Amino acid sequence: MTISIWRFSHLLLAAVSSLFLLMAAVTGVILAVEPISHQAKGYAVEDLDEVSLATAILSLKESYDEVFSLEVESSEFVKASVLTDDFETLDVYINPKTGEQLGTVEKRPEVYSFATNLHRSLFLKSIGRFFVGLVSFLLLLIAVTGMFLLAKRQGGIKKLFSKVQKEYFEMRYHVILSRWLFIPIVILSITGVYLSLEKFELLPTSKIEYSDNQASEDTKTYDSFNEIPFFQETKLSEIRKVDFPFSNAPEEQFHIALTDKEIKVNQVSGRIESSAPYPFVKLASNLSLVLHTGEGSVLWSIILLFASASLIFFMYSGFVMFLKRRKKTVTTTKVSDKDESEFIILVGSEMGSTHDFATRLHNALTNAGKKVYLTELNKYTTFAKATNIVVLTSTYGEGEAPSNAWNFIDDFPDVQQPNPIQYAVVGFGSLEYPDYCQFAIDVDSVIQNGAGFNPILPLYRINNENFTDFEKWTKKYAEALDLSLIVDRPKKKRKKLKQLDFEVLERTPINQDDTFLLRLKPKRRSKFTSGDLLSIFPNETGNARQYSIAKMGKEILLSVKKHEFGKVSSQLASLEKGNILKAAIEPNTHFHFPKNTSAAVLIANGTGIAPFLGMMEKNKKVPIDLIWGSRNQQSSHIYDGYFEQNILKSKKNGNAAPTLTIHRCFSREANKQYVQDLVRQHQDAIVQRLENEGTLMICGSLSMQHDVLNILEEVLKEKSDTSLDMLLHKQQLKLDCY
Repeated sequence: MTISIWRFSHLLLAAVSSLFLLMAAVTGVILAVEPISHQAKGYAVEDLDEVSLATAILSLKESYDEVFSLEVESSEFVKASVLTDDFETLDVYINPKTGEQLGTVEKRPEVYSFATNLHRSLFLKSIGRFFVGLVSFLLLLIAVTGMFLLAKRQGGIKKLFSKVQKEYFEMRYHVILSRWLFIPIVILSITGVYLSLEKFELLPTSKIEYSDNQASEDTKTYDSFNEIPFFQETKLSEIRKVDFPFSNAPEEQFHIALTDKEIKVNQVSGRIESSAPYPFVKLASNLSLVLHTGEGSVLWSIILLFASASLIFFMYSGFVMFLKRRKKTVTTTKVSDKDESEFIILVGSEMGSTHDFATRLHNALTNAGKKVYLTELNKYTTFAKATNIVVLTSTYGEGEAPSNAWNFIDDFPDVQQPNPIQYAVVGFGSLEYPDYCQFAIDVDSVIQNGAGFNPILPLYRINNENFTDFEKWTKKYAEALDLSLIVDRPKKKRKKLKQLDFEVLERTPINQDDTFLLRLKPKRRSKFTSGDLLSIFPNETGNARQYSIAKMGKEILLSVKKHEFGKVSSQLASLEKGNILKAAIEPNTHFHFPKNTSAAVLIANGTGIAPFLGMMEKNKKVPIDLIWGSRNQQSSHIYDGYFEQNILKSKKNGNAAPTLTIHRCFSREANKQYVQDLVRQHQDAIVQRLENEGTLMICGSLSMQHDVLNILEEVLKEKSDTSLDMLLHKQQLKLDCY
């Protein structure tokens, strides 16, 4: 419920202020350019903290007939208003050490004046200033609510800068930019509010009041400014502005604005006649102006430019996210009456993605002739004819319920179903976040304790909305129900890959497990490495079959299993030496062997061994433990040569012991073993590798990945302070399963 309020507040504030924010953002970008272009003129004076006020005054007096004022800008440009030999008043930039003119102060370009007026008041004077101040305050609220939602999404404030889950472009960069630009945006909004309050005189008084200093009877007079201690000791870095006396009369004084106060100085004695310290409000106003405009700092101006531009992107990406969420949460299929339905699908979805999966399951069950009712977990109630309930839910933040599922766990015990219920729970989440699918775990536990509820399948967790994984669960669910269920695959736009020609160098005979090795050589120079993917398009269709690459020198090695009705695998099985295969190489950077790791544990089953063969071939010093499972020993012989070659190579590299240790198991032999059995058997060694900054890589089937990760999760909880999500964040855990 809390998340819904924060999200609604964030959306409402953004919608209400969007037009004003757009104008403020565009003009903010323009105005951020001004300090950058100003600084580019190159009139900045170095070492102002070493140039005395006396030096600057004398150099000006020698160079000009009359000097009216001297100003040190925050850009470190020194500006003077002077009278020339031609009796012309000029504002010029000078070198205070020599009095040399560096350039004239030009009239401000119209584009900046226009942007300033629009930015400050929308050309509506006081009413406009009020709206600008209000929008600045709304921007502050938008930033705060957005950061709260982001922290919840990332799994807590400590995880704020952790890796961003794979999402579509708008959401991904909405997250990335918001966490990096949060502080600049908050500073912009706070200073904007402050400057507006100052304009309307709503702050305590900032009036400067002078107090006279008591005169001394033995006041000394000097013939030259260079002799006066005050002018000698005061550096230009302390000066904001100096107004010169109108004449040489002793009673005429210098009016000097320092960084923290204003003073009046006798031009003959150098005595401070009176002073006025700046009130806090005045100092805060000066600081606010500098922070809001970026004046004097190219770096800060660039940051403000990006912050202002990001507001435009946030409005666009926020709108896209809203539309996508609405689209995914609106059910477009016909839903049966709840009290007539045999199957009930309950959904917990924060951003709409899980709802999309639920809709596809609803359609599959409906097409199978079943009456199905789809609703949110929050709307859980009595269902008169229901015998099957499926829960599909995501987890939000630190193991919390999505906004449309927040009251399910509390309400569940109070609702009694009239019929015995078979149930299944599917959790959607990301291993890159803490509390992976925790809410689904909690829901499964609550339902398990409910009277009359029996699980038809154990809890199933799906990482990163993997649709292939969802299809695997659907197949298991269909088998349990003795139904035929087909879920529609979402249509995804894939970037067009450039296909290359590859020459077939070798294809091994197909073994009794219908597996073979294929060695290919690109006809022209191509960049690839082990773990990348080779995409093959059957009959020039847009749907590719991808195979994980083992890089062997300049060649590609594939491990392929021929499927009875597989178009691509059948095509590859028919290739002969010298044939040309058209395919595309697709980088798969998240599954490359790490450059710096103390050790590696490589876990695979079946043809998932392929990329590891290339990684082991390239490895020189890193200790590797390979845990690999195949159906039977006979079918595994096609890899023996590569294993032996790598062990022999590690000895030749001068290692005291082989860097490669192989643990094999076979699921169709008399002594039947699976990969997960080997993982449990070698759990201590795996934990030790990981705690010593080693890397764990898994490639093969999704079902194997599920089993292995479940075991690792248990083992790490029992024997280590680390966890799966910590390993992912530190890039010690790499997954590439299918």
